[in-house]
Amino acid sequence: MNGRAKHYESSGPFFRKLLKDPEVRFHYEQEQARTKIALAVREARRRAHLTQAALARKIGSTQSVIARLESGNDKRTATLPLLAHIAAACKGRLELGFRFKPTAKAA
Repeated sequence: MNGRAKHYESSGPFFRKLLKDPEVRFHYEQEQARTKIALAVREARRRAHLTQAALARKIGSTQSVIARLESGNDKRTATLPLLAHIAAACKGRLELGFRFKPTAKAA
């Protein structure tokens, strides 16, 4: 060994190039949405001081459904009614939104 630290390049440029492909971007954003949903459900449940089993009972489901949803690894997409039931059971409300790229202002 020569004692020098290895230099690694940032992966940022690679991923930016990869995400220019519409199909890659679609799948990336889909995974991002699953992760955000998983984190939001877990946070709502914890904030309501509920176990997965208690939340499941409140919405007429099973603990395994809540666990799969919170894992973010379930390829099934949570429905809006399910998310609304979870929000209500946690004494919250479901909010949904879209984000748009900034557009150039007309002259």
